[in-house]
Amino acid sequence: MGAVAQQEQAIPGDTVARGMAGVFGILKAWGASNEQARRILGSPPERTFYAWKSGKVGTVPHDTVRRLGYVLGIYKSLQIVYSNPQQADGWPSRENRAFGGQTPLERMAAGDVTDLAAVHHYVDAHRGAWS
Repeated sequence: MGAVAQQEQAIPGDTVARGMAGVFGILKAWGASNEQARRILGSPPERTFYAWKSGKVGTVPHDTVRRLGYVLGIYKSLQIVYSNPQQADGWPSRENRAFGGQTPLERMAAGDVTDLAAVHHYVDAHRGAWS
């Protein structure tokens, strides 16, 4: 099976639903607005976003699955870097020179998956010393 075919393989719905629920919990802890959360998830139609938020997760685009992975990875790294969960959850809302004075949350919500990747790589680099 080629690389493209492997990317198109479906991820079990219950796995995606659990990941989606976890990400909504994380975004809430980070203080993300619904509009920010929607952009972080790839700007799905409003109706789809609220269905996902209520736990009704059907077919999810591969791009959204990648975004879920980035959010979960950022969260994990922050929990490792900061021993205090409140500090870890507060970090995304604090201005950061590495993101041009934006908060990491603002950068993640800029809309492109590369914005999530940039925050993930930044946090992962700081986690490196703690791993």
